[in-house]
Amino acid sequence: MSVVDVREAITQAHHEEWARVVAALTRRFGDLDIAEEAAAEAFATAVERWPADGVPPNPGAWLTTTANRKAIDRIRRESKRGDKQKEAQMLSDDDPPEPLGAIDDERLRLIFTCCHPALAMETRVALTLRMVGGLTVPEIARAFLVQETAMGQRITRAKAKIKAARIPYRVPSAEDLPARVSGVLAVLYLVFNEGYLATGPDTDPVRHDLTAEAIRLTRLIRALMPDDGEVAGLLALMLLTEARRTARVSTSGELVTLDEQDRGAWDAGMVAEGHGLVRERLATGVAPGPYQILAAINAVHTSARDVRDTDWSQVVALYDQLVRLDPSPIIALNRAIAVAELDGPEVALATVDRLEDKLADYHAYHATRADLLRRLGRSQKARAAYDKAIELAGNTAETAYLTRRRDQLG
Repeated sequence: MSVVDVREAITQAHHEEWARVVAALTRRFGDLDIAEEAAAEAFATAVERWPADGVPPNPGAWLTTTANRKAIDRIRRESKRGDKQKEAQMLSDDDPPEPLGAIDDERLRLIFTCCHPALAMETRVALTLRMVGGLTVPEIARAFLVQETAMGQRITRAKAKIKAARIPYRVPSAEDLPARVSGVLAVLYLVFNEGYLATGPDTDPVRHDLTAEAIRLTRLIRALMPDDGEVAGLLALMLLTEARRTARVSTSGELVTLDEQDRGAWDAGMVAEGHGLVRERLATGVAPGPYQILAAINAVHTSARDVRDTDWSQVVALYDQLVRLDPSPIIALNRAIAVAELDGPEVALATVDRLEDKLADYHAYHATRADLLRRLGRSQKARAAYDKAIELAGNTAETAYLTRRRDQLG
């Protein structure tokens, strides 16, 4: 096996096994800090040894065994000399497994631990992206539009709080699930978004491993809570977005926007399943939540055989409904993009310009503004906006697209 093959095997193992290794160590040792550090050390050992020894037949088992040894070594170093009983417990690991709760999945246990209500919402999401998604601190910081050092401190404090408060490592009981699921959905949505449009310049522009994992875990929660509208809405939203994945990046590695995509390349099965979930929720007559409205917006887009057939008035009406539930500046920005198609770029630009103080560090704000200015023939201002968007964008495919649009300006 070549060096390149081994490197690809390690990358694949990280994508597939990181959460499993961290979850297994968390169950055994009850400490997220130990679990994360030992998992990281195990992968570092793989980088050293696999090129010489070869990729093991079962990479996940090899990584878990190695991580367990690393964790035990750390506990031995940190334990007091007289604390032999605790050490022996860790070494033997003969305790019977705990009841699995509502869902038999180690990673879901880990998610619900990271999403405990004792933690602030943003902290829950950040911690789960790190512990379950395996994202780096810089990637998470970009997703939150905050500094790397601040994000690192937030994650460290969260792990310490879980340990100090003795937050249990388990899936909540059936009666506690509804109150706890909103935090989990927020986590899964951000994991999906990082895969849909990866923020790191050194990663693939679209990370199918993350979108697939987010969909898989959302399906599990959907099986557990079939009557929860927001679970169904999030699953529909993910499916209708993921259906377009293969059409979103060109062979040259450039982002392809929705209006330019080959709609024949969309995954018809995913589109049909997403539409079915949207119709199912509409039939209940229950007022939709944000994920259901976002899914409905995507259903409108994916119903149009050609971009010119898009019902923009319906899209704007859905955004109006969404803004009432979530008056965030990013929702307002996305609504303005739809308004540009309905009422023209001049009207949309006025709305976008009012968002500058809140979205000055958000690349999509400058990219949207650049496109509106381009359509209005204001090339000099459009160029400056493109420059700012390119400076802030981390995704390689998006940067390539923005650069081409800027260079096409007269």
